[in-house]
Amino acid sequence: MEELKDIIADNLIDLRKANKLTQLELAEKLNYSDKAISKWERGESLPDIAILKQLADMYGVGIDYIVTKHSEETKAKYHAPKPELNNKLIITLLAWLSVWILATILYINFKIMFDNYYWMIWIWALPVSCIILIVFSSIWGKRWMIITSVSILIWTLILASYLQFLKYNIWSLFLLGIPAQLATALCGKIKRNKKIEQQK
Repeated sequence: MEELKDIIADNLIDLRKANKLTQLELAEKLNYSDKAISKWERGESLPDIAILKQLADMYGVGIDYIVTKHSEETKAKYHAPKPELNNKLIITLLAWLSVWILATILYINFKIMFDNYYWMIWIWALPVSCIILIVFSSIWGKRWMIITSVSILIWTLILASYLQFLKYNIWSLFLLGIPAQLATALCGKIKRNKKIEQQK
């Protein structure tokens, strides 16, 4: 039994690392604690059969692969890098591109109808793109991605507003960016409750 635990532990470590997951990321996917993952990988306990099946499906192997000792050649075959892009990244990029497609359509229409300020559509597409990035970063991303997206949003909004009302010469708008940027940085320093993070 001890030998089986060690085999499963070694295979779980190899599969997790081959899929570039940390113990915490795997725990979030399985709705388990990272401590449970750590115990499985140290051979102190075994995941139940339902979790073994879920792990096998996630890694694209059979349960028999997880419970069997393998040579380095067999491991290399299962651990070959997959060339496909991450779906989350593709969906985020598609949403981001849709803003620029819409901006292009509006640009063409405004250029036909108006002589002035049609170029502002491109400028306002910048903060709208940042909003898209904030939404998808909140859903899928890391905290630093959200903070970065909010920072870029602040400055692109100020820039767009300044250029929109250029004739009024309201350069002092840029002063608003300083406290807004500081507030964003401080929000990034707030520690999140670990229980909430584990439930995600």
